[in-house]
Amino acid sequence: MKKFSALLLSVLLFASCSSTDDSDKQSEGQIKKTANLQGSGDSANDILSNNTFSKLSLEIAYVKGFKPADETLINFTDFIKSITFKNDIAIKLVELDSPNEEDLTTEEVAKLETENRTIYNSDDTLAIYIYFADAPSNNDDEDTNSVTLGAVYRNTSMVIYEATIKKLANKSALISETSVETSTLNHELGHLMGLVNLGTEMVHPHEGETTNEDNETVGSNHCNIDNCLMNAELEFGSGMKKMLIASKNGIPELDAECLADLKANGGR
Repeated sequence: MKKFSALLLSVLLFASCSSTDDSDKQSEGQIKKTANLQGSGDSANDILSNNTFSKLSLEIAYVKGFKPADETLINFTDFIKSITFKNDIAIKLVELDSPNEEDLTTEEVAKLETENRTIYNSDDTLAIYIYFADAPSNNDDEDTNSVTLGAVYRNTSMVIYEATIKKLANKSALISETSVETSTLNHELGHLMGLVNLGTEMVHPHEGETTNEDNETVGSNHCNIDNCLMNAELEFGSGMKKMLIASKNGIPELDAECLADLKANGGR
């Protein structure tokens, strides 16, 4: 694993769950963006329930050559329907040119979203933006096999480091690209839904711990129960590989504690 630092973890944890602030700008054409520029986990109830939004629109933006597998998107929408009350789900696929970066910070990913995102919340539709990148996270350290697979950085935004996923899957015949993609998407959606203790309150304590930059022990926003989808190791290459091999390529599931938290906040 790797060292976690901001909402993905600190000995291997925070890089993928960090929150990036942005200005409350309105785009050309008076599209209201403010509701989609909040902190990670702030829209948990909106995603889980149909109280405000009964429809979900997924904008899947990907660099040419790094499109997720069709099976992955089917798995992902099935997961959403099983956990939330969102049954009306639309997907918009957008192919983008490469930003030609060796690696990407979450700030750079957020800037790319500002430049390319086309769908925002409107009427009864909640919009989520997912960027499949052709470059790895700037927090990666291949010498220690510490690579980040995904991250959330706003309330309806996530990045999937597809180049890293492809490289990881190609290293082992025991795991598939689809299983890594699906597991990463489901894990990061878990954070957008407020897990763990990131906007969705815990029914019972089950949050793991990590160490911040000041060497203080803090909550990790990840589940401390082994094999749970929200376990910290799933955000990193070595942990993902280990878990998928152990489960014979099966997609990790949410444990009872995480499911209870989501149900209490409006989920199924």
